[in-house]
Amino acid sequence: MDTRLSPSVLAWLRCFEAAARCMSFTKAAAELCVTQGAVSQQVKQLEGWLQRPLFLRSPRALVLTPEGQWLASVVRESFQAIEGTLVQLRIPPAAGPLALSCAPSFAMGWLTPRLGDFYRSHPEIGLRVIGEFHALDRDRMARDEVAAALRYDLGQYPDLLATEILDEWLLPVASPAFLAAHPQLRSPSDLHPALLLHDSSAWDGAGPYEEWEHWLRHAGVTLQGFEQGHHFNLSQLAQGAALAGQGMAMGRAALVLEDLVSGRLVAPFGMPVRSRAAYHFVAPMQHTARIDTVLSWLTAQAAHFRVQRDELLQALTAAQSRERR
Repeated sequence: MDTRLSPSVLAWLRCFEAAARCMSFTKAAAELCVTQGAVSQQVKQLEGWLQRPLFLRSPRALVLTPEGQWLASVVRESFQAIEGTLVQLRIPPAAGPLALSCAPSFAMGWLTPRLGDFYRSHPEIGLRVIGEFHALDRDRMARDEVAAALRYDLGQYPDLLATEILDEWLLPVASPAFLAAHPQLRSPSDLHPALLLHDSSAWDGAGPYEEWEHWLRHAGVTLQGFEQGHHFNLSQLAQGAALAGQGMAMGRAALVLEDLVSGRLVAPFGMPVRSRAAYHFVAPMQHTARIDTVLSWLTAQAAHFRVQRDELLQALTAAQSRERR
């Protein structure tokens, strides 16, 4: 059998490595910007060429066979070695725009309104914001020339430096019109799952009902049947549905503060609960002075915002306490 690394074999190996690392054809396809069917077919062709299975497939999960585990380890180490060597050999381009990958909801709801200050303060740094929520690792950032990233998650990056810049607090929010149409919603125990709006992918690895379950647990309320609510893949979409009077969303303070201040949204129960996730600035272990400048600016902006946010959260908590008396 011809065992040379032909272009076809290399393509199969790339799809196999991504699927083995993600343990999902769907996630691998999103990373490689191809269809799920294409990844599955490429892996099947590799298995046919090797004449042995590499995955055990079930409706709920992929499991590597012993041979698949062996090959995945070797291929991963080989690709990392190749990519690392290419990064070292490549002549760095002249200082151009600095790419900052940012989770879309945070980019639109918090970062973008503040960017004017950065551009005025640091005209020498051409900051380019990319809205995305792809999983991050050192090799992917080097390959895509992403200098740094902002992510709402648990900050677990084994090969990158994750610095928490802002904690997050959760509280249910709805429009005044929605609350007027549902006068029975006087306490958390009055909530019905059909009225809830969900961000089904709060962060990579989070459960589909993570934020509502977390808040309700602290409120001492148990609900079943979360699938009856409406589901989105961005917090800002759930927030937009709440603004349109379509239900009650779990608001992240960083994203709903202005709407609460203006009265476009209302937090009927108060009771802010700190999220398990926070906003992290993610960068290579060794990074440039330009990246340090961006981090310093973000840290200052977050500190200023935190003062405003905490004042509002304290006022909501105090108002709710008065209502309970």
